[in-house]
Amino acid sequence: MGLLWPIVEFIVVIALVFALGLGAAIAFEAFRRRFNHAHLEAHPIFEDPSSLKQVPSPYVFDPAEKYISLIIPAFNEEHRLPGALDETMNYLQQRAAKDKSFSYEVLIVDDGSADGTKRVAFDLVREHTVDNVRVILLGRNHGKGEAIRKGMLHSRGELLLMLDADGATKVTDLEKLENQIHAVAKKELHFGDSAASDTSSRISDIPIAAFGSRAHLEEKALSTRKWYRNFLMKGFHLVVLLTAGPGIRDTQCGFKMFTRAAARKLFTNIRLKRWCFDVELVYLCKRFCIPMIEISVNWSEIPGSKVNPLSIPNMLWEMALMSVGYRTGMWKIRT
Repeated sequence: MGLLWPIVEFIVVIALVFALGLGAAIAFEAFRRRFNHAHLEAHPIFEDPSSLKQVPSPYVFDPAEKYISLIIPAFNEEHRLPGALDETMNYLQQRAAKDKSFSYEVLIVDDGSADGTKRVAFDLVREHTVDNVRVILLGRNHGKGEAIRKGMLHSRGELLLMLDADGATKVTDLEKLENQIHAVAKKELHFGDSAASDTSSRISDIPIAAFGSRAHLEEKALSTRKWYRNFLMKGFHLVVLLTAGPGIRDTQCGFKMFTRAAARKLFTNIRLKRWCFDVELVYLCKRFCIPMIEISVNWSEIPGSKVNPLSIPNMLWEMALMSVGYRTGMWKIRT
């Protein structure tokens, strides 16, 4: 018994030191990120690989020039990107051929890839022209959240869709999100049926967010996914509920659509750079009272996922940063 107490005391001291150190680290990092410098960042330079001429970079506060922008973050996606983009471009071209008012762009954000992702992306620019496909190079790896933020800030669409490079969600499902956004916009603007055709011309001015969801597939996913992904999913749902509150069942689906007005508010404020930026989007939508719609989408698991057991500490770290940053008032929200 005499030997046990010193051991217990030692463990308690170590635990306290660790807890204090972790708390200090979280507070310091949250303080370091207290400013979002989106308005001070240099705009990326788009380059036409065919002519080697530079193309002016738009900003999310500029008027929309396209109907829809598709933002695809890519980190070491040399092998998965071509197949997903072939399907995406075929859909967009076919829709544009049927509807002359439909215009689009695809922004590929290379998040510091070390493989041939950059080459694949610029090959697509050559094939489809720089007006329809553009590439943003981040230079080094920042994280999926930062790649999405960059793409959103420098897109030209009235509607802005983020989707993963693996093609796990069928691109045709964007119509589900698009239709729901238009339905909400009609209610917001008190449009009647006769004015429905005018909605698209004003859709960019109404803040709305549509979240693709795999919640309807959860039971099947539990039986087919690897154990650590199920553990991560369940634990993450609980932490999300405690941090951002209820509202969206599946925050992590990589298929989300925003109106230009919503993107202006959300992506000039977002601070998380990696896996948990989706949760911050939900939190910010609530703070801005932006209507959120959750819509079931078709989804299939594609080999090569970047999520692994080592993602768990990073997710918990970012959730802690977000909680401390907003609850202490260190993270101010620009309106």
